[in-house]
Amino acid sequence: MSLLVVVRRSASLLLALLLMGSQLALAEIQPGDTQRQAAMEVAESLRYGHYADIALDDGWSRQAFERYLDVLDGQRAFLLESDIDEFRHLEEHIDDMLIEGEVAPAYQLYQRYHDRAESRFEWLLAALDEGLEFTYETDMRLDLDRREVPWAESEAELDTLWHKRLKNAALTLDISGQDEEQIESNLRQRYEGQLARLRQTNGEDVFGLFMAAVTGSIDPHTEYLSPRQGESFDIQMRLSLEGIGAMLQSDGEYVKVTSLVPGGPADRAGVLEPADRIVGVGQGDEEEVVNVVGMRLDEVVDLIRGPKGTVVRLEVVPAEAVDMTRSHEVAITRDTVDLEEQAAKGEVIEVERDDGIKRIGVITIPAFYVDFDAWQAGAEEFRSTTRDVASEIERLKQEGIDGIMLDLRNNGGGALQEANSLLGLFIDRGPTVQVRDARGRISLYGDTETGTLYDGPLAVLVNRLSASASEIFAGAIQDYGRGLVLGSATFGKGTVQTLNDLSHGQIKLTRAKFYRISGESTQHRGVEPDILFPDMFDPERIGESSLDNALEWDTVQAVQYRHYGEPWEYLETLRSRHRERADSHPNFIYLQERVELTRRMREEQTSVSLDREQRQREVEARDAEQLAIENRRREALGLEPLDELAEAREGETEEMGEEEDESVERVQVTEAAAILADYAELTERRLAGRS
Repeated sequence: MSLLVVVRRSASLLLALLLMGSQLALAEIQPGDTQRQAAMEVAESLRYGHYADIALDDGWSRQAFERYLDVLDGQRAFLLESDIDEFRHLEEHIDDMLIEGEVAPAYQLYQRYHDRAESRFEWLLAALDEGLEFTYETDMRLDLDRREVPWAESEAELDTLWHKRLKNAALTLDISGQDEEQIESNLRQRYEGQLARLRQTNGEDVFGLFMAAVTGSIDPHTEYLSPRQGESFDIQMRLSLEGIGAMLQSDGEYVKVTSLVPGGPADRAGVLEPADRIVGVGQGDEEEVVNVVGMRLDEVVDLIRGPKGTVVRLEVVPAEAVDMTRSHEVAITRDTVDLEEQAAKGEVIEVERDDGIKRIGVITIPAFYVDFDAWQAGAEEFRSTTRDVASEIERLKQEGIDGIMLDLRNNGGGALQEANSLLGLFIDRGPTVQVRDARGRISLYGDTETGTLYDGPLAVLVNRLSASASEIFAGAIQDYGRGLVLGSATFGKGTVQTLNDLSHGQIKLTRAKFYRISGESTQHRGVEPDILFPDMFDPERIGESSLDNALEWDTVQAVQYRHYGEPWEYLETLRSRHRERADSHPNFIYLQERVELTRRMREEQTSVSLDREQRQREVEARDAEQLAIENRRREALGLEPLDELAEAREGETEEMGEEEDESVERVQVTEAAAILADYAELTERRLAGRS
């Protein structure tokens, strides 16, 4: 009996200690006065500074609450339905919390998530201690996307989910060739790392998560930056921090490449592509690769950054892969951005026609750049996109050309003034873009210089990664009837952000919106080319329309402007000729088949099998389809077929040699040149008929 009392007292003491520990943990993750004040300033900025008419009311509050749940537990793997019900009263009070700076309830919801996640990682580590079941014969499948599933009703339901997740993680490593010891070691490292990072969470981190939900419910480019994030942002803008030159963003548990900086190390190495997912980071040639699945974006970025000349190794899952078992390792030497690689460069492509050779000048423009320091100092000579393009145009004209094409693919924008002045090389004064601010006031920007440098046949080649200033320029060329726009629909980034200081941190705020001179916004829809090429980038993963809460497309009143030509009158003929060539060109056939396969795989592959043989069959079937498409292309081009899909990217690079015109990337340039040659011919005929 006395023993029972002792046991009960010990149990009571243990329970008291546990409760005390929980209360201490909760006390450690509380908002301070700085966060409360910053919250009120964020509310003020959103209400009175954002481009859109933001009403922080109950309707918005419900959206922000759901967004916060997505930020904390987007795959619904930790929190229970009872947890959500307990905090459901916050649903219509996020607005009040923000305006009054009383954000403690958001911290309490985070604490519930924190406790659930901590228990779950401990559960996973305990499962590893007990030993994994290394047999994979089951009819179970794991859903890949749980964003829309109901919240679990019990811990047992989540136990089942995590049993599947653990099995899938082990199976993924098993298929990649790791033995049992390596699998257990890698998984232990992953979960111990996630648990350690969770336990290091502080009040500033929680505030950042809550602010991400608040601002992300408004639009994807409005963002709160903590003092640490603000410092990092400043460094990125100055390009003074050495790294790999890739823009990254969170994509669920993974970190995704969104774009490559022109002239950056990753761009020069040719081993990364937009929408690739990074699942591991290693330093140097020998250090073990650290699994970064589930790691915060800023922590992954810190691992990738480093001194110039050092090597970082990335474990990458290609963009087109549905199954995360298809990873491979790449090495990139950290360096600064090579500004020469960003400079405009020209070449001549010869297009055969019955009446002879048409010579098309192609100028590649990776970015809209200007040496601001030299320009502001009043220097007569300074580097800029417009100056470099003008120099290339003069050189090409001396070589005798029948048309000029500007290649703006992968050009993410840059200096707006350069988009204006570049347009001035092709038109005789006129507006370029309208900018509407939060008060509805519209400012007009454009070229004020008299005369043109080139008034012949013109085309602009764009793709999904052509954004911002690139879209403004391409849209103006299209509206003026000055030339053709070719390629795939652009990114759709038609908003302007400013960075404002707060008493604690900064806020990047959407303050204005771009509109074409026709009155149409470039936001969300981007610029639709006159002649469409198959889109190499999946629009479900890349582009403004793929981002949550992106501002919608709309219009303002058009401005007065003249037409320099009527290219639309030739589009039916140009499209017909293009289709005739594309339908028989192996690379265009390949592009179209790959686009269709990617769409079908995305729609069909909603889960993965946890049976090893079935998983292998499914993966091999998808790989076989992709390899068959690739080898049909190669056979038609007279190239050696590949034995494995992994060789495809390497093979693409190898083609860019003596057989440069046979690469998938290059065919868009050569076909665009052919279309421009057709356009030059048709306009010449009309002019000859008139004379």
